[in-house]
Amino acid sequence: MMGQQILIVEDEADIRELLRFNLEREGFTVLEAADGNEGLKLARHHLPDLMLLDVMLPGLDGFEVCRRLGAQSETAHIPVLMLTAKGEEMDRVVGLSLGADDYVVKPFSVRELMLRIRAVLRRGVRSSESPVLERHGIRLRPEAHTVEAQGEELLLTATEFRLLEDLLRHAGSVRTREQLLNKVWGYSFEGYARTVDTHVRRLRAKLGDAASMLETVRGVGYRIKE
Repeated sequence: MMGQQILIVEDEADIRELLRFNLEREGFTVLEAADGNEGLKLARHHLPDLMLLDVMLPGLDGFEVCRRLGAQSETAHIPVLMLTAKGEEMDRVVGLSLGADDYVVKPFSVRELMLRIRAVLRRGVRSSESPVLERHGIRLRPEAHTVEAQGEELLLTATEFRLLEDLLRHAGSVRTREQLLNKVWGYSFEGYARTVDTHVRRLRAKLGDAASMLETVRGVGYRIKE
């Protein structure tokens, strides 16, 4: 984890200082921006390993920054952990629906935040398992981090990619929300099942005609048809 770069986009100087201090103590290198426009510019130029993105920002707000990152192939892979002071479910759902990988509500525990950051970064570590996964016209190559559906390349976020990869590896078997949280997100906390549901909806929208193979098993979880 040493040397990994994290971009903080936060307009409150004291929070930026707190985050920078703790991240550097953990061995990360840190970039900072105080508004959405500057954060987007730094993200495109440096392609950090992770972005800590506040929702309420001058200029572009965090939601719009997240949307623009996800709309470009060069930046769609950057994991985004959103910081929100509101703590309302709708804010979290909006952030996740725009491609955020996770969220933390202010005021946050620094210890919890560091655990979340580590969990998000672990998701980017590629496994040495099967180099190609194919089902129902979907072709996923973990090492190359590419996905095609019906011959068309899909633009997935890092978390969407990991979610699809896990479901494909267990095709025919039901994956509970808890299993997906542990495998894809790296943790399982009460109340976070909505995170899985939101990402599954985004994934289905991007799969197009192939979306029908991703089934909901009511009251249990999700599965890819065998």
